[in-house]
Amino acid sequence: MPLTRSLDDATIVITGASSGIGAATAYALARRGADVVLAARTEEALRRVADRCRELGGRALVVPTDVTDPEAVERLAARAAAEFGRIDGWVNNAAVGTVGLFDEIPVSEFRRVVEVNLLGTVYGSKAALPWLDAAGGGVLVNNASVLAEVAMPYQSAYNATKHAIRGLADTVRQELRVTGRGHISLCTVLPASIDTPFFRHAANHTGRELTPPPPVYPPDLVAETIVRLLRRPRREAYAGGAARLLGLQWRLAPALAERALGWYTARTQFGPGVRLDAAGNVFHADAAAERTDGWQGRRGQLLRLTAAFGLAAAGTAVGTMAAMSRRSRTDR
Repeated sequence: MPLTRSLDDATIVITGASSGIGAATAYALARRGADVVLAARTEEALRRVADRCRELGGRALVVPTDVTDPEAVERLAARAAAEFGRIDGWVNNAAVGTVGLFDEIPVSEFRRVVEVNLLGTVYGSKAALPWLDAAGGGVLVNNASVLAEVAMPYQSAYNATKHAIRGLADTVRQELRVTGRGHISLCTVLPASIDTPFFRHAANHTGRELTPPPPVYPPDLVAETIVRLLRRPRREAYAGGAARLLGLQWRLAPALAERALGWYTARTQFGPGVRLDAAGNVFHADAAAERTDGWQGRRGQLLRLTAAFGLAAAGTAVGTMAAMSRRSRTDR
């Protein structure tokens, strides 16, 4: 079920709210008059996001939180409820990444990605559910990725956590139904590549500049998807047409789609620059990270790569249709 009250009277908690999709979601909700509770590791960046939310017409509470600390996440929920009286929605959005070949990614970084992306979602969900229940109902949104359904090379830790988040949501959703808590909705968002600072912040062990594989969509697209889910919950929602296309191809012809997407993303997630090994923001936050975008000003490069995606997608679609045709003839 949707929120029990309108957005202009609702309280929404957002983790990972200091930049990217989290900040864009906070702005989208503030424009609609919602009370937003902003959580991330860096207080300075959160305060800049909060100031913008207030300019847009919403109320904002800043609660610096490391989502890998379950007690800190419980305190986040308690602060939100104490400030605004209740929690109507919760968005698990915090995420980090480490990019490189699986056997070259340091175990400490792999573990940290699991702690932030997966366990952060676990702790957030555990903290949110009692308050959503106490409010008479509400919506829990987990921001996953299309990589919860498909996969791409050099992203083993991120892929693993996003697949796990999707499975977690499916299980908890079942449990809510069978225990009579159907008034709480649990939704999963599956965005395509989004223009955020994520690729600049990711740990990088490739020796090359990282770029989002095209087509690349603005963070506002995901923010508006999250707003729609808060109003009209669904099990899952894609953000970006490419995410829906990739998911369809992966379901229809998984082996072919796996090969094609591996070839494509191995060639498009690296830019022309050189970058030495760096841990990014995996362990330490970026104090100046309130930007929602990450690649503004490089539209020419992104447009060329997007055109390349169109050609690759068309080729994969033709291959998928051919595989289905062969399968159909074999079945006869």
